[in-house]
Amino acid sequence: MTDVAVPGVAGVAPPAGVARLLEPRADRTLACHLDRYGPLPLRVDLVGELDRSGLRGRGGAAFPTAVKLAAVARRRRPIVVANGAEGEPLSSKDKTLLATSPHLVLDGLVLAARAVGAREAVVCVARGAGRVIATVEGAVAERAALRRDGVDIQVAATPDRYVVGEETALIHWLNGGDAKPTTTPPRPFERGVGGRPTLVQNVETLAHIALVGRFGGDWYRVVGTAEDPGTTLISIGGAVDRPGVYEVEQGTGLLAALRAAGLPAGDPPPVLVGGYFGRWLDPATVSAAAIGVDAMRRAGASLGCGVLWALPRDACGLAESARVARWFADESAGQCGPCVNGLPAIAAAMEAVVAGPRSADALAHLRRWAAMVVGRGACHHPDGASRLVASAVEVFADEIARHARRGPCPASDAHVLPVAAGGSWR
Repeated sequence: MTDVAVPGVAGVAPPAGVARLLEPRADRTLACHLDRYGPLPLRVDLVGELDRSGLRGRGGAAFPTAVKLAAVARRRRPIVVANGAEGEPLSSKDKTLLATSPHLVLDGLVLAARAVGAREAVVCVARGAGRVIATVEGAVAERAALRRDGVDIQVAATPDRYVVGEETALIHWLNGGDAKPTTTPPRPFERGVGGRPTLVQNVETLAHIALVGRFGGDWYRVVGTAEDPGTTLISIGGAVDRPGVYEVEQGTGLLAALRAAGLPAGDPPPVLVGGYFGRWLDPATVSAAAIGVDAMRRAGASLGCGVLWALPRDACGLAESARVARWFADESAGQCGPCVNGLPAIAAAMEAVVAGPRSADALAHLRRWAAMVVGRGACHHPDGASRLVASAVEVFADEIARHARRGPCPASDAHVLPVAAGGSWR
């Protein structure tokens, strides 16, 4: 596709190629932003353009963005929430985007608010990301001084906890409660912040909305694949020379993305895809898989919050998974049996498998508990723990056998995955 109509904006060419979201210049001012992207269109059929674009949410669930907006647009006095809480320890894409291109996120927030009829919006950022909060607050103040958006935007610093990014937990906290997931229904689009219909969108999704609103759904599809159009932000880490956040075209091979970040030549290592809420992929699957919602689904995985983490050669994937299982137990909101009882049992069984002796009994115990918690929690937190350990048992089967014979391997103490202790729920 070469000739693509650009609706709504005159005199500004859309970004070419894959580099669409991350502002390449150091100047983050609104004037610099408008010089690159142009002004927001005054009139645009945003839901229609989003439907044509095929954009799906970048927060993990990959729900069609047009459908989500349309559900809120039919309701009275809605409010919009930009979710940049990003509690996943391996992910930094949302913080990087907010620090690099705050006005692009705010553009998407404003367009979404106008589309659903909202006059108020909130940008949520983890309180531990102080510099990012300051950048976003500065961008909001710059726009407010010009009185250009017609939307009252507030910035909220959320607790540094894993489950805060779950939309019902975020709304419960915004309503003055603890940052813990709540049972549903009603869903946020029915009754959310202040009891009002609430559109919750990941900040990366909002940045894509800003581009679709300016340049149209057809332009958005110039890169990517028919089933997974556009680009996506990926946090790449582990056994790579240049860890960081990369914007990649959907349909790019997993191995190609890792090589671009400096994965050494040779057979790839196991890769954790989707962060702690994702799963391990074995080297053969890594070589064959591609980035994208449907492409990852065919590989038995999900890109989730946008993480690729390659296991270093001198690390033990089994031991690292056990540490993450314990972290899942510690990060639990503690409000249902699968979390209170199941996650500590899973962590203990995983640790026993790493220790080696009686590993056959521990492995059976692990499989039993991992299966029992699925779909039974107050939220999906126990599902994530179960998925991670189940994939570890599958991918690191040889390591399990070696640990059973010899006990923990020397690499078991490497501790390369970040599993920081949680903070306050409030």
